[in-house]
Amino acid sequence: MRELAAVFLKLGTIAFGGPAAHIAMMEDEVVRRRRWLTREEFLDYLGATNLIPGPNSTELAIHIGKARGGWPGLVIAGACFILPAAMIVSVIAWIYVRFGSLPEVTSVLYGVKPVVIAIVLQALWGLGRSALKTPTLALIGVASVVAVVSGINEIAVLLGAGAIAGVLAAPRGHSAQEQSVGRGIAVLSGAAGPLAIGSAGSVVFGLWPLFLAFAKIGAVLFGSGYVLLAFLRADFVDRLGWLTERQLLDAVAVGQVTPGPVFTTATFVGYLLGGGAGAAVATVGIFAPAFVFVALSGVVLPYVRASRVARTVLDGVNVASLALMAVVTYQLARTALTDVLTAILAIVAAGLLFRWRVNTAWLIVAGGMVGWIFKTLI
Repeated sequence: MRELAAVFLKLGTIAFGGPAAHIAMMEDEVVRRRRWLTREEFLDYLGATNLIPGPNSTELAIHIGKARGGWPGLVIAGACFILPAAMIVSVIAWIYVRFGSLPEVTSVLYGVKPVVIAIVLQALWGLGRSALKTPTLALIGVASVVAVVSGINEIAVLLGAGAIAGVLAAPRGHSAQEQSVGRGIAVLSGAAGPLAIGSAGSVVFGLWPLFLAFAKIGAVLFGSGYVLLAFLRADFVDRLGWLTERQLLDAVAVGQVTPGPVFTTATFVGYLLGGGAGAAVATVGIFAPAFVFVALSGVVLPYVRASRVARTVLDGVNVASLALMAVVTYQLARTALTDVLTAILAIVAAGLLFRWRVNTAWLIVAGGMVGWIFKTLI
């Protein structure tokens, strides 16, 4: 348990770059270095997290914790991945409330982002070799990339890829066990509806309405930090009137540039509204549904692996998950590789990773130092 806590505390402290980068760093730590999971098991958990609402990388950490340490591991891994980011965001929120501005972080991120691109590329290479088992799955992966780039909803792409893989590989008849597993997958992927929490309550601010507002968002939100922005604006600016537009945009900016889960935007909002208690309540509210969903999906996954048809469906979902990750990496690279120095940083980091398997934590620190020196002193 101590080792599990140490790994996810480290990842929660250094994992810049959003869910794609977080997933890449987890793969490096738990598959390549420690061999806690095989690549196939890691891909199964990744596919499962993409089918349920909430923060994908946090849910993946919770899955890994459950696989490594049972129910205590589920809580420890998730909490340790969330805690460092929540503490960092709380400090930034305190500075923001006291001085009315955000601390300067762009210099560090200038050097970190190219390194993140290299880390994600290495993970995509390793996971892709395990996921693309057949030419059919490779074609499904290409089709998934095209679909995402064309603007088709991510969940529709995931479910469509799984359905196509299942139809192409399914036998003429299915056993009762396989049919029951298939129904279980359908129930799991639609679990967000009945578990979603309703209205956040009164317009008058209080810790309980704050908790309900964030629990509702955590229970129904699929997608990126930009989707989170839309949910927060609808609830906290338009309906409740608790935040201004500027405060909301600053909160989302903090969630994007700090390490760990992007959903720690909730921590910033909670601090603005209710101080330390508000930050804690908001953080628990938005992340609590993830623990519930992972606990439910963890019960289903062993039965999925026992069914040939269900395994094939999950193979299709896994390939589509990597396609989503590849598209996000391309989008991130367009903003991260802005000049010669950032391109050199990405190439050097990739070389160190692929050839010598240098620890990603050291690469993140080195990239941040180079960025800070270049932007501050040159």
